[in-house]
Amino acid sequence: VDRTRQSVSVGFDPKLPPRRAEWTSGHGCVTLPIGSTAPTGGKATAAPSIRAADPRRWPQGDAGIAPHPSATLTGVVGQAFGATYGVDTKTVGVIVVKDGEVLAEQYGPGFGPFVSNRTWSVGKSIAGTLIGLNNAGALKASAAVPQWKAGDPRQAITLDDLLRMGSGLHSDTAGNRTDAIYFGGTTVDEQAASWPLEALPGTRFRYANNDILLAVYATRNAIGEARYRALPGSLFGPLGMAHTVAETDWHGNYILSSQVWSTARDLARLGLFWSQDGVWQGKRMLPAGWMRTMTTPSGPQPLSGPDYGATMWLFGPKQGLPEGSYAAQGNRGQYVMVIPSRQLVIVRRGEDPGAARFDIARFAADVAATLP
Repeated sequence: VDRTRQSVSVGFDPKLPPRRAEWTSGHGCVTLPIGSTAPTGGKATAAPSIRAADPRRWPQGDAGIAPHPSATLTGVVGQAFGATYGVDTKTVGVIVVKDGEVLAEQYGPGFGPFVSNRTWSVGKSIAGTLIGLNNAGALKASAAVPQWKAGDPRQAITLDDLLRMGSGLHSDTAGNRTDAIYFGGTTVDEQAASWPLEALPGTRFRYANNDILLAVYATRNAIGEARYRALPGSLFGPLGMAHTVAETDWHGNYILSSQVWSTARDLARLGLFWSQDGVWQGKRMLPAGWMRTMTTPSGPQPLSGPDYGATMWLFGPKQGLPEGSYAAQGNRGQYVMVIPSRQLVIVRRGEDPGAARFDIARFAADVAATLP
């Protein structure tokens, strides 16, 4: 551990070079290439700290949050921390927001309102939001992926294809594991643009980290470096998401397929923003119609389970929920469920073991049943 340079090196085999990561204020940790010895940042920064409560009133800040759940709602939320909604699941946080007000908030041991943990694929829905926020929705992906030269069939891929998991690009595994980017120091531009086409764009649904990584990479090339660097802050700042950090690779590409850290409260703010059609504190931030794009199915769909929009999972009567319900979902049990017809946002944070599954639809239905 080098506290001066805010870096950590880990050796796990004497025959192999160590893995190295650096922390940078405001950007979290960056995994460097295998064998890297020189720092990328060049100078030390202040140590990270857990910020106290924001004195502004909710939802901008934390003042005025005074959960007052009914006994029935308290019981349902409490059951989320047991096995009722999934054997071996581990809930670490729940927030219920109704009509913009925090009705219930509960945490597991070691967690609280200001403790961030990894959002996993909730980051994909954050990516879709940021792309809309920066008016990149009409971007033609091929024009912003310089690795795809003239005559490359991948030039037919649109940004909409990428956001809907319909690129047609090869995925080596279900979910398109990107361990080399997450843990190995490979960069998005090195890996994401290299996968070959194996299906016509827009004809096959295949959930893949790669599609979102490419969508964000194309956005970087389209909007310019200054706007790209400010991309997360353009959303997190206005919403008061002070405990949310989007991490990058060492080339500065945001890894929004998974590498975002946030608190339950910050995700509740984001869910509230979505439920208000991208309007915050009376100001429209998302272009009119973008939330409809994100929450409307189009093209090929998953073979089972909820449908998929543009980075959102779509729920309804088939899952026991009102028509028009949708959710951002991530591995290990991360959920931001929005039920617009009830003005209801439910956040569930988890640290579920790999095989465990939390039944978010049943939990959300039970929560909704306790409310007027």
